[in-house]
Amino acid sequence: MAAIHITDIEAAINHWRERKPSEDGYSLSPELRTLAEVYGKLVYAHATDIEETDLPAPALAAWLAWYDTTPDTPCIAICSTSQGDETCKGCGRSFDEVQRWTEMGPVEKRVTWRRISLEASAWRFNRYAERAAENPRGR
Repeated sequence: MAAIHITDIEAAINHWRERKPSEDGYSLSPELRTLAEVYGKLVYAHATDIEETDLPAPALAAWLAWYDTTPDTPCIAICSTSQGDETCKGCGRSFDEVQRWTEMGPVEKRVTWRRISLEASAWRFNRYAERAAENPRGR
């Protein structure tokens, strides 16, 4: 099972802070509250991720709502796995990840996105970054 990284929890918190700001300056929306509780527990435990199955249902729902606002695929339509490369030079995914992408769940996809973003060696992150920015949903 794949785990949700604390940086994705932070991103979801920031999404909800923008989407549903506090009306009185100190109260939180239900989505923000449930994500903040998870974030606090991760920080307290010195943990960097949480298993999807350990996430309370409201927190998972809030996280998935944020996830739906992120790009669907890292593909930039320059796929070297079709030419026999084990890792795509265009997006940085492995052959298996490219093949299984449509079967993967949101958490698995985010694990892949995190890895390729940290590596930042694919063309998506250098030569063709502007092309990826023009087509952020991978369509």
